[in-house]
Amino acid sequence: METGEVGPGLCCASFNQDSTSLAVGTKTGYRLFSVTSVDKLDCIHESTETPDVYIVERLFSSSLVVVVSQSVPRRMNVYHFKKGTEICNYSYSNNILAVRLNRQRLVVCLEESIYIHNIKDMKLLKTLLNTPSNPSGLCALSINHSNSFLAYPGSDTIGEIIVYDANNLSTVTMIPAHDSPLAAITFSASGTKLASASERGTVIRVFSIPEGLRLFEFRRGMKRYVNISSLSFSPDAQFLCASSNTETVHIFKLEQHSPSVCVCVRLSRSGEEEAPSWSAYVGKMFTAASSYLPAQVSGMMSQDRAFATVRLQMTGQKNVCALAIIQKLPRLLVASSDGQLFIYNIDPQDGGECTLVQKHRLFGSDKDLEETEKSELPEPPQACQSYAATVAIPTSGPVTATLTGYSEDGGAKKGEVIPEHEFAAGPVCLDDETEFPPVSIR
Repeated sequence: METGEVGPGLCCASFNQDSTSLAVGTKTGYRLFSVTSVDKLDCIHESTETPDVYIVERLFSSSLVVVVSQSVPRRMNVYHFKKGTEICNYSYSNNILAVRLNRQRLVVCLEESIYIHNIKDMKLLKTLLNTPSNPSGLCALSINHSNSFLAYPGSDTIGEIIVYDANNLSTVTMIPAHDSPLAAITFSASGTKLASASERGTVIRVFSIPEGLRLFEFRRGMKRYVNISSLSFSPDAQFLCASSNTETVHIFKLEQHSPSVCVCVRLSRSGEEEAPSWSAYVGKMFTAASSYLPAQVSGMMSQDRAFATVRLQMTGQKNVCALAIIQKLPRLLVASSDGQLFIYNIDPQDGGECTLVQKHRLFGSDKDLEETEKSELPEPPQACQSYAATVAIPTSGPVTATLTGYSEDGGAKKGEVIPEHEFAAGPVCLDDETEFPPVSIR
C-alpha cells in the first residue's frame, strides 16, 4: 500500500500475505524485511537497480517479488530476488496502480481495467475492461488460493463492491456496502469475510463471503471524516484494525452479541447477591428505546466501538497496519511513511490502549533512531504504560509481454526471450521447486 512520498525516500510499504515480511519501495530501489521478531528487524534483501519504486509486493516468504517504478509506471517486473534474476515483465495500456498476489493468481489493477494472471506461468487469464473509475487502484485479493476472491469498486459515486471469483473467472456478487465511495477493502485470511470503509471513514462494515451479508458494523467516530488507508484482519479473523491519516489506530473485536441485553447479577465476596450495576440498567434502557427509533438511528446505537486503540506518535501521515502473531503473542504492526515500523502488544481479553514494545527504522539503523529521539523534545507519557504487556468482461491482453528464458542452472540467460507464440505451449519452468509455489507454511 502506498504510503506517500514523504520521509527519507520512502515511496510505499506493504506487508506480505501472512504479515511475516515488510516490503518498502524507495527513491533508490526497494528493501525486504523479515518481521518475525520484536527486537530485531532483518533486511533480507535490498535492490538498487530500479529507482523510484512505488509498488513492491512479495509472495508470502518466497523469492518472488513484483516491482513497479515511477520511471516506467506501465510496466510490471517480476523477480526471483534470491537468484537476482528477472522472471518476466509485462507492460499495460496505462499506469499500474496496484498489484495483488496469492498462490494461484497475480492481479494488476489500472484505473479502468483489471488483469488477472496465472501466477505459476504468468499467463494472462482474464481482463476486466471498463471497470468504474478507480484512480487509487483500490482492490483486494483473498490470500486463500482455494477461494481466490477479488474485490474492487463497482461504482465511483457510491460504495458498491464487486466480488469476483479469480479462480473460476466469474462474478460472484455485488455488495451495496456504503453510501459514499470506497476508501479501503480487505479479506480475512480464509476469504470468508470482507471488511470495507468509505471515504467518510466513520463506519467500517464486515460482510460474509460469498453471500455478501452484513455481519458487523463498527463506528470509528462521528466527530470528523478521516481517510482510512489500511484495513487488516488478524489471522483468525477475530480482530480487525483500521488506520487513517489521524494519530489513532482502531482495533475492533468481531463478537456476536445477543440482541437482548441481560442485567447481570454479581456476587459479592461474601456470596450475597449485589444489585445490578447502573450501566446495566442504562444498557437495558437504550435497548428498549431503540425499538421506538428509526432504523438508522437505532442501528447506530447498537454499533460497537473500538475494542483497543493505539495513539501514534505522528499525525497527518499515511501508514499501513497489520495484525500478526510474533513470538506467540498478538501484535499490531504499523509502518509509517516517515520510515519507521512500530510494534505494539494487544491485550486480547481487555483491549484498551495498546503498549508500544519496539520501533525500528526502515532506513539507517535503530541506533540512529535512538540518537534522533534524544535530540527531540520529550514526548508526553502514554496511557498505555498502565496496561500489562500481554498475550500479541472481453479478454484483451497487455500491450507487450516478454518472459525471460530460464536455463537448467537456474540463471536467466541475458537477452533470451521466449516468443509470444510459445507461451501457450506449456507453463514456464521457474526452476524453483523447493520454494514454488514458494510458500513456507507457518
